[in-house]
Amino acid sequence: MSGNSEKGTIAISFVQEALAGVRARGLDAGAMLAAAGISPELLTTPLARVSSDHYGALWHLIAQALDDEFFGMDSRPMKVGSFTLLCHAVIHGDTLERALRRALRFLRLVLDDLEGELVREGDTARVVLRERGEPRRAFAYGTFLIILHGLACWLAGRRIPLLRADFRCAEPAFSPEWRVLFSPELHFSQGRTGISFAAEYLDMPNIQNERTMKEFLRSAPANFLVKYKNSAGLTARIRRRLREMPPDAWPDFDTLARQLHASPATLRRHLDREGQSYRTLKDDLRRDLAIGFLSHTETSVTDIGAKLGFAESSAFHRAFKKWTGASPGEYRHTLVASPSPQPSPRGRGEGERQGR
Repeated sequence: MSGNSEKGTIAISFVQEALAGVRARGLDAGAMLAAAGISPELLTTPLARVSSDHYGALWHLIAQALDDEFFGMDSRPMKVGSFTLLCHAVIHGDTLERALRRALRFLRLVLDDLEGELVREGDTARVVLRERGEPRRAFAYGTFLIILHGLACWLAGRRIPLLRADFRCAEPAFSPEWRVLFSPELHFSQGRTGISFAAEYLDMPNIQNERTMKEFLRSAPANFLVKYKNSAGLTARIRRRLREMPPDAWPDFDTLARQLHASPATLRRHLDREGQSYRTLKDDLRRDLAIGFLSHTETSVTDIGAKLGFAESSAFHRAFKKWTGASPGEYRHTLVASPSPQPSPRGRGEGERQGR
């Protein structure tokens, strides 16, 4: 399977959300999309998805254009280079708790409207956002928490599973994406925004250093959207199992249940709890693999369909159009019509420009 396809894909709704600040300032969103290798045509297809590489390129282009790594969602811009300095601020914290407290102090200095607090109560740790006024866009809360949680996962060298995530705002259309990114225990219209996790993780050592930070900064923080998804859940375990074999060898549901030492009823109940079904899980994986092949290889559409286990090319075309709203050929055409994403500023030595 393509290595790029394993990185996962990003829903087009996240592209729309990221561009809101660009449009509010009257800047050319189309030019940014083209520079990132994302066709503007995909914005009119609600089911469309883009590769994590293309989304990462767009993230950095928007930050450069706005001089704001928080996409214009705070009354004070988080100037380009802030995330690099944030990493410098936390890299020498010996435990995750000390590093997180430093990170929250840093973010309090560079943002005016959102202030995070780390609370440790018995076996549970919570990061709670304090703010004034009406609830903000879901994307603003999510971006703050994605940056903080992703940074914590990187420092610990593993995903820190979240017990639940709460948001003051109403539930957005893209909430299914967040159930994978944060936790199946996702709650909206709450009194406060925050995430909860087992307090024992706060005592974990920081395993990173100045050398590993330089490599990390080349793709952060945009890579947090795919790198630290919930890998411990049943859905992720099944995806990993299926990815190790060709799609035409994927087991049926009863066989999978036996392989996982569970009854079909028990397996179905656990998947339901994560908001998934085996059919949807397989479709999502085929979709991500297909987008990876179309985006990063020159494999023909017919061969991609065969690799994904479709007996007929027409069946692959119908499935892909159902998943994304476009045929495989149309999807690849939109990618060809846009140039490949340029290396991100961090990939060209932003750390050195910031004085590292």
